[in-house]
Amino acid sequence: MLILRRYAVLALAGCAVGHPLGAQATRPAVHVIATGGTISNLGDSGRLSGKQLVAAIPRLDSVARVSVEQFSNVSSGEITTAQWVALARRINDLFAARPDLHGVVVTHGTDTLEETAYFLDLTVAGCRPVVVTGAMRNPTMVAPEGPANLYNAVRVAAAPEAERRGAMVLLNDEIFAARDVAKTNTVRLNAFGAPGRGPIGVADPEGLAFARPPAREGCAAPVFGLGTLTDLPRVDIIYSYVGADSVLIDAAVAAGAKGIVVATVGRGGSTPGQDRALDRAVDRGVFVVASSRTGSGRVPVARATELERWKPGKGAQFGADDLNPQKARVLLMLALTRFTTAKDIADSFRKF
Repeated sequence: MLILRRYAVLALAGCAVGHPLGAQATRPAVHVIATGGTISNLGDSGRLSGKQLVAAIPRLDSVARVSVEQFSNVSSGEITTAQWVALARRINDLFAARPDLHGVVVTHGTDTLEETAYFLDLTVAGCRPVVVTGAMRNPTMVAPEGPANLYNAVRVAAAPEAERRGAMVLLNDEIFAARDVAKTNTVRLNAFGAPGRGPIGVADPEGLAFARPPAREGCAAPVFGLGTLTDLPRVDIIYSYVGADSVLIDAAVAAGAKGIVVATVGRGGSTPGQDRALDRAVDRGVFVVASSRTGSGRVPVARATELERWKPGKGAQFGADDLNPQKARVLLMLALTRFTTAKDIADSFRKF
């Protein structure tokens, strides 16, 4: 109850410094979609709603005209691939129905935040920004940073310079491209980074500063359209380590996996037992992607000459470039919804 009262006081403070209706009309419109996560978690007392999170931020109305909806209110580990599809479709519908909407903010648990952000980057159409944010400290802890992250995420979503950048992640005053970002620590406020690439910008008190030009040239269709999809094909991640055998790979294939991502040792290596099982998987039509478990660095995508040997009905093996295993899984699942040949699926990893 103390936490809820604290949020109520902050909400009243935000209302007390509100702007006249005429001034509000000139502010960009930003829509917040709340999915849950640490930013909303009150422990045994339940969870804050998206409306409570937004209402707790003083002077947010000076940044944007904010609307809110509750998509879910769960930990990030409970988010499913079917929910990804529904969330991306909802954002696409919002952008189609609301030409006044400048951007969307998604609040999300941090454990799988990078995966959801990358999925949205690949499936949301248009030029307008989608900013995913969360918190490392929940509202019951000392100095929770959730309100600051949400405030800055709305600032980014409302900013003209955020257009044509696809989905982004905002935490700890840093702005990351969804493709690049990864959670690199379990508890620290600076838990998110972009190995080998760094942030694309920062949210300073006096303004936003982007270090790179927008990456997108066109703004029409998404990289992967959802069509009538309700879920994604099964793709499993298998870890490589000393003494790893064929058991988990064979089990994934038996369970119906259409693709396997191997979190390899070094630059694409796996054990002899795994290699034999992967060969069997490819013979059964499974596509295998090698991504390094090291946390940074590239595993080269296969050469064109290697892909030319592909035969219909078979799978193939190729590298994930610098995508980590969980990001490689996202891209492979989406590629499998559109493509059936090794060349086209491998080209997805070269491009995206």
